[in-house]
Amino acid sequence: MDWDKLRVFHAVADAGSLTHAGDTLHLSQSAVSRQVRALEEALNTTLFHRHARGLILTEQGELLFDATKSMNKRLEAASARIRDSEEEVFGELRVTTTIGFGTLWLAPRLPKLYEQYPDLKIDLMLEERVLDLPMREADVAIRMKEPSQADLIRKKLMSVRMRLYASQSYMDERGSINDIEEVSNHRLICQSISSAQVAAGATLVQHLLTYDVPSLFTVNNYFGVLQGVLNNLGIGVLPDYVTEDFPDLVRVLPDLESSEVPVFLAYPEELRQSKRIAAFRDFVQDEIIAHRRKIRNHVAD
Repeated sequence: MDWDKLRVFHAVADAGSLTHAGDTLHLSQSAVSRQVRALEEALNTTLFHRHARGLILTEQGELLFDATKSMNKRLEAASARIRDSEEEVFGELRVTTTIGFGTLWLAPRLPKLYEQYPDLKIDLMLEERVLDLPMREADVAIRMKEPSQADLIRKKLMSVRMRLYASQSYMDERGSINDIEEVSNHRLICQSISSAQVAAGATLVQHLLTYDVPSLFTVNNYFGVLQGVLNNLGIGVLPDYVTEDFPDLVRVLPDLESSEVPVFLAYPEELRQSKRIAAFRDFVQDEIIAHRRKIRNHVAD
């Protein structure tokens, strides 16, 4: 098949319009239309249903669009590898991680990375859904479990545990809690059981709810849980990495915590030589070492 015609088809299928595709490709609408018709003739099939409101892919068009999307991802990966052959660290780096880790731990530390590499462009994608790294939905991921996808380079960064925290002012007003049964006298702030989260956190919350908690405030991410705790709504279930940046948090029931949650950094095998990936990986590892040192010093004090 003709690569130029496939490129035009992909643009039309992506835009849903000959005009918009023409704008993207810097071609006239008639030129785009001719290329699509020529491709349909070459394949002896109809790729689009023509409607007044735009174009809709036929079943055959959907099959071809799936193929061109895959081709486009591979071309982007090849382009990234070519750019990464340079010694300088620059260009776009698409990073994906969870909302909690991204907002509470990673984002506050990124100014240091930009100080080292001011020409880097980071696209931080925060969501609980696991993005497909081999299909180039992101360049690098930090995940709260070991990745199962093939063709990934993975490195364990650290471990996290979910624990109970409250604000100092809340504890000053309500007094200390010495036994787990006393949670029945407080509002619990936690992630919704139905929301996407690590199993260890959900298990801890389910255990706490067996103690007749009178009031509940649930949020679908840890950033919201933290805001509830900081605003004295009650006792929150939070990952232990928040303690460094929010030193006024008081740990409640120090003997109670979730099972260990491993944190992994992963990226596609094909980006092994990427200077951007290496710079980000080394930065995160250095920050985790510094994080551990501060936690140890805090405990010692």
